Formats: sequence, C-alpha cells, structure tokens
Amino acid sequence: MKAIYCYIVASLARVALASGSQLPFRGSAVNENVESPSLDLDRIIDESPLLSFHRDIVQIPSISEHEESVGNFVLDFIRSHNLTVEKQIITPGNDTEQERFNIYAYTGGNRFPKVVLTSHLDTVPPFIPYSLHPPASDSAENLKFNRSNLIIAGRGTVDAKASVAAILFAALETLDSNPDASIGLLFDVGEEKSSVGMKHFSRSDLNPAPPTFHTVIFGEPTELKLVAGHKGALGFRIVAEGKAAHSGYPWLGKSAISSLLPVLSYLDTLQDIPPEKGGLLRSEKFGQSTLNIGVVRAGLAANVVPAYAEATISVRLAAGSPDDTREIVRKAVEDVTGGDGSVYLDFGGTENGAPPQHLDFDVDGFDVITVNYGTDIPSLNISTLGGPKVKRYLYGPGSIHVAHGDDEAITVGELEDAVRGYKRLISAALGTH
Repeated sequence: MKAIYCYIVASLARVALASGSQLPFRGSAVNENVESPSLDLDRIIDESPLLSFHRDIVQIPSISEHEESVGNFVLDFIRSHNLTVEKQIITPGNDTEQERFNIYAYTGGNRFPKVVLTSHLDTVPPFIPYSLHPPASDSAENLKFNRSNLIIAGRGTVDAKASVAAILFAALETLDSNPDASIGLLFDVGEEKSSVGMKHFSRSDLNPAPPTFHTVIFGEPTELKLVAGHKGALGFRIVAEGKAAHSGYPWLGKSAISSLLPVLSYLDTLQDIPPEKGGLLRSEKFGQSTLNIGVVRAGLAANVVPAYAEATISVRLAAGSPDDTREIVRKAVEDVTGGDGSVYLDFGGTENGAPPQHLDFDVDGFDVITVNYGTDIPSLNISTLGGPKVKRYLYGPGSIHVAHGDDEAITVGELEDAVRGYKRLISAALGTH
C-alpha cells in the first residue's frame, strides 16, 4: 500500500468522461467479484465517474497554500455539470505565490440554498502519488476479490478528497432526481493550517445573519459514522530567553534550554493531572484534554550556551473554553518558574483557539462517535440572532488514523458508501425543513 507510482496530471478529457450522461454516476455494482493480477485495476476506476474524479483530484498536488491547480480542475468539473460556480478569491496570485480561492456552487440563481455541503481541497505534506492495490491475500495465485475492496492509496485519498468527491457526486445524484433541491457546495482551502478559507467564507456575504441555510454538512474522515462532537483546540508558543556564552565557561551565560526543559516536562504531564489539582479539563463526552509538544527550536552550536529556545504546543480541549486552558497553562508555567519571567507564553491573538464542538446526529441509520481532531466547523461563525438553530453534521469516508500518514488509503466501497450516506443526510435535511 506504500508503493509509490509516478502520477499523471489530470486532464479535462476526464472531466468530459465523468460528465457523460451515458454512464451512471458511480459505475458498476459494488458487489462485482473481480480477478487479479490479470485484471487491469485502472479499468475499475475508469468505469466510474466518481472514482475517476477522485483519482484526478488526488493526482493533483494541493498541499496547503498550493491549491490553485486542483481548485481550477474542480471548478471546471462543476461548471461542466451546469451548476452556477463562484470563485471566492482569498489571496490573488502573484509571481511568488499561487492564487487561493474557495469554490462555491449552487443551482441556477439559488445563491442562498437551504443546505450547504462542504469539505476542503488542501492536504498536509508531503505529496504521495496515487496508486491502486488489491486487498491483502494469503494466496498470490487466482486471487479474487470484491471490487469494493480495491485499495486506493496516496496523499489526500482520505483527507479530504474522498469527502470532496463523495459530496459532489451525492449532490449531482440528488439534483438529477430532484432538480429543485435547495443545496449548495463549498470547497475551501487552508483547513490543514489555519482554516483561512472557511474564515473568509464566514466573513463574506454568503454567510448572512441570520443565515439563509438551516443545515451544514461537513466532510471529514469519520469512518462513515456521524460525529456527535469533536474536541476544541488551542495552540501556543512557549519561549525562554537566556544569555549566550562559551560552553567552556557556562557560568558566564544562562542556558535558555535549561530554563525551558523543566517547564516542558511539567506541561507534558498536565493531561494526566486531575483538574482540581491544576491539570487540563475533562468531560464525560470527550474524555481527557491532551497536550502535544510538537516543535522545539533552540541553540546555535554545541559549544555555545543557548540564549534562546522555544516550543510550539497544541492542546485538544475536552471541556471548557480556550481561556480556561490558557489560565491552566499560565498557572503551570508560573508554578515551575516561580514567576521569574525567564520563560513566557505567546498565545497569539484572542481569536486563537476553539471550544469543543457539539454537533447534530439525529439522522437514523448511522453509527455515532466523537473524534479528537479539529475541523473547519469552529471557523464558520453562524449568528442566528435568536432564530432557529442551524444543524451541523460531520460525516465522511476513510479513517483519520491513516489520514496524515504515509499509508493514507481508502477502498472503493468506502467512497461509494459515502455517496449514499451524504444523500441520506441531504434527504433528511431537506425533509425535516
């Protein structure tokens, strides 16, 4: 599954194939048994517009801040299906940076649909080429497998181009049977770094107060389960300043690393300390808050006493507000340092961080879970002004456990099941209202 293949840049010819009315949206039946290795695995993908589209967008690298090419491909594909498309420019391109934009689509002049489906186009690094693999088997001869078990590997196959593809085809199939369905699509950029795309959409005229939409369906890898909620998040830096000196005479300086290490060591235990004793908050729904020391930078050379050290830390909040956790961290640093000022915290702007998100899961027929990862959901500011609550669902194909790894992969069956799942959520949203 980790095999690396050279990828082929997607072409508009495939767009034309995917839009052909002579083919069903998802290709042949999912329970068809096939043989390998004599079978051309690419044929399974070629025969399905859904799988072909997923292949095409995965083959286009789109690491955060480099989403322009995949965005243009998706934009052209959606236009080819006669939807109205708006290109919501976030940062214009120049000689050194790519243009970054969201894609917002709807039917005809229905610019403010009742139901919005959304997922993100960017991925984490590094780019891993698209590849196909039969499911694992003890027998190398006369291998037979169900086509739904064919494995699709590569960066973004799960997070979140699987959701992008399944959302788009669920919308197309819904509109094919019900052209008046009031649904819209938002494919945004930057979710993996700062949610810049969703924040831009949130501040735009497409998100009025009170909102015109009553339901938003977010696409992320949830193993085809509805998510009842996900943890909040808080990121911050911790900095130590000292005085440089020759390592042969360390008493002439002050090591920033030596100041920082005991603080980091204590912070690393906060998730296991009971809240009443100064530890991170907990909840019955999400369990413990967790803290990760993700990056440490310090020092110039082995023979120089370091004058500067810093660490970047991420906390997943199981309860309370970001301000609550800021106060817990401040108190912990003060307890270790005695408040001498040698180590200080940088929490960034006041808007940094988000509390735990409690989501809707009232559609029958889905298993329900909670997840620890963050999403674009907190970045969509919905101001109902006292009106009816906007429902928010989180659902999608694939597992978060492989989403950022070198073994990121999904099966044909998961992709096709996700289309059916999104259609059920759309139908429930339109029916309820």
